[in-house]
Amino acid sequence: MTDEAEPTSPENAADSGETLVVPGWTGRLFEDFAVGDIYYHPFGKTVTEGDNQWFTLLTQNVSKTHVDRNFAKETEFGRPLVNSTFILALVTGQSTIDLSMNVFANLGWDEVRMPHPVFEGDTIYSRSKVLATRGSRSRPNLGLVTVASEGFNQDGTTVISYLRTFMVYRQGHLPSTDSARPDESSLPSVEDFERRSST
Repeated sequence: MTDEAEPTSPENAADSGETLVVPGWTGRLFEDFAVGDIYYHPFGKTVTEGDNQWFTLLTQNVSKTHVDRNFAKETEFGRPLVNSTFILALVTGQSTIDLSMNVFANLGWDEVRMPHPVFEGDTIYSRSKVLATRGSRSRPNLGLVTVASEGFNQDGTTVISYLRTFMVYRQGHLPSTDSARPDESSLPSVEDFERRSST
């Protein structure tokens, strides 16, 4: 997925006495997406009262159904509804690890639907399917990806669905983050790190 040097394999490391360095997940680039791929995003999130109150107040949403428990008690739901734009943001965030770690720009959401309410205490999970890919005509270093995403609660009930299109870097064009990280020579040696981490 990236142009990093191949790490030493476990077999070769054991034979040679070398330290095995395993690169972390760096996300997909445009060429890694194929139409029809489905990603079950790995993280779930239990929505708390604090999440709902904080997000609603932060975004200056004055709907009483999110922040006034006494008001919400008198509605047909009998309790506060979780702010729907928080759920949109949450599911988009959950999908980032699989879809847009290497995003250039988000282009938009379409056909956003909220078929079932979310309540404080619900746990949200999500998945996405790749619907379309194409190279950018104006920016040859980028490609466009369109996905269908959905979030569902702990019972498997869909609580949100939408289409999303974003621009992502092509292989060989991802900006380097090397200059933002400390140079390896300024870090304690791997041997020192292994010695400290084995105690």
